[in-house]
Amino acid sequence: MGLTAGGVELRIAADPFEAGEVVAHELAVAAQSGGHIALSGGSTPRPAYARAAEIEPDWSAVALWFADERCVPPDDSRSNYRLVRETLLDPLPSGPIVHRVHGELTPEEAALEYDSIAEGLQLDFALLGIGPDGHTASLFPNAPALDARERAAVATQPGFDPWVPRVTLTIPVLSSAQLLFFLVCGEGKADAVARALGGEPGPDCPASLVRSERGRTVAVLDQAAASRLEAAAS
Repeated sequence: MGLTAGGVELRIAADPFEAGEVVAHELAVAAQSGGHIALSGGSTPRPAYARAAEIEPDWSAVALWFADERCVPPDDSRSNYRLVRETLLDPLPSGPIVHRVHGELTPEEAALEYDSIAEGLQLDFALLGIGPDGHTASLFPNAPALDARERAAVATQPGFDPWVPRVTLTIPVLSSAQLLFFLVCGEGKADAVARALGGEPGPDCPASLVRSERGRTVAVLDQAAASRLEAAAS
């Protein structure tokens, strides 16, 4: 608490469980406040989503968006929508308005559709991760999507397996979040965390380029993920 790195507030947790608890409580507060919330997929936030549903069962004041999505059907095991539905949405007695990326369409069709409904979107809360290569959402190193400034969502392709095309919100939309959270756990992410939070911003590490322009950027890290951040206190 009280530490900063790269203009980002740091919250260092003892382990992934504690990190997930921190984010779950922040999500619950965001749900209580209402507004536009963007979520990400992956195994790290899964427990946080389930816990947030327990803490705050009324999400009726929320419009839920997806920071990114794989171009797969909504019941596919790789779908971010499926992850969020199973862990967060299904347990809620009062759910949000859900703006799903229609990953069953072609990547360009899905991106154009999402771009049209997200035009002018300003987020109140966004939860992102950081990949081992420094990507966040589906903004990958040195990808053309990093230069998208006139669109809210674009199609993109990861540079690693699985080679599943994706749709991602763009940097301007993610950076519009009043409260922007990164949740990162594990030693395998430590180098990327150090680059994203402690290095010079650049397209080789997309997470270094995404910061809240209207409010706060916070990184919740477990000890392992934070292990290579030097001089975190500023």
